[in-house]
Amino acid sequence: MHLNGFFSYLQFEKRYSHHTVEAYRSDIAQFTEFLKEHYQNQDDDLLAATHRNVRSWIISLMDNSISAKSVNRKISSLKSYFRFLIKQGIIKKNPMLKIASPKTPKTLPLFVDKKGMEAVFNFIDTIYPFSTPVEKFIQVRDKFIVELLYGTGIRRSELISLSEKSFDYSKKTVKVLGKGNKERILPVGKKIMQLYNEYIQQRNFVFGKTENLFLSNTGKKANTDLIYKVVHNLLSENTTLTRKSPHVLRHTFATHLSNNGAELNAVKELLGHATLASTQVYTHNTIDKLKEIHRLAHPKA
Repeated sequence: MHLNGFFSYLQFEKRYSHHTVEAYRSDIAQFTEFLKEHYQNQDDDLLAATHRNVRSWIISLMDNSISAKSVNRKISSLKSYFRFLIKQGIIKKNPMLKIASPKTPKTLPLFVDKKGMEAVFNFIDTIYPFSTPVEKFIQVRDKFIVELLYGTGIRRSELISLSEKSFDYSKKTVKVLGKGNKERILPVGKKIMQLYNEYIQQRNFVFGKTENLFLSNTGKKANTDLIYKVVHNLLSENTTLTRKSPHVLRHTFATHLSNNGAELNAVKELLGHATLASTQVYTHNTIDKLKEIHRLAHPKA
């Protein structure tokens, strides 16, 4: 099947993550099922699919209240697959060339303000119970996780992939493996390195030395669900944001940099974005920043 070749191409040549490949697989499978149901098309490789088929699918998705953002992701999956078929010489005509993506409303990324972040760290320092070594480990681990996400802007998957070898104490840097297996070296503050040392010491005291940097409450290798739970619980206690995921801390990192005068190209490199287009969303200013600009610049402020 050509689809299997496509997924192997994404995994081994494009070096996409397992999560990303599965997202492509799901999108294409949905389109395949749509063709079978509405057009009695039993071709799993979609070689006979037309632009009219794709348009009908898009209309059905929109009719079922699927967001424009999700629809565009599915369209992108199909575009990648049909480009692959063209490149391999399997088909000669690309049905996606006549497909226009629906417009998505522009929304500003959610982020935690400075006082909110202070409240999060104060909560960890004062509210977390740590009467036992395990509870102390959990406190230090959770604070280290939040400090890393907020202090570097790394993704949840990037944080999980870190090891002790990722950190260079003398240079105050951390090496991160990003999307497409692209490495980038990020600066980390003195506070993060102190927390790193404290965390390693407490982890080894409770569970012994291990090759896994982040551990669960029982000493097993931490997964992305644990990271999500830690951040979600802390943000739930200290903010009123509608979203409380680790990605919010990535947005917070970038927004705070931008609002304090960081150049867009620098923010782009720190976040590991491929193009500036992904970073430009952080050029918005908070109302506090606008008030400060007004106060300093306007003679009657």
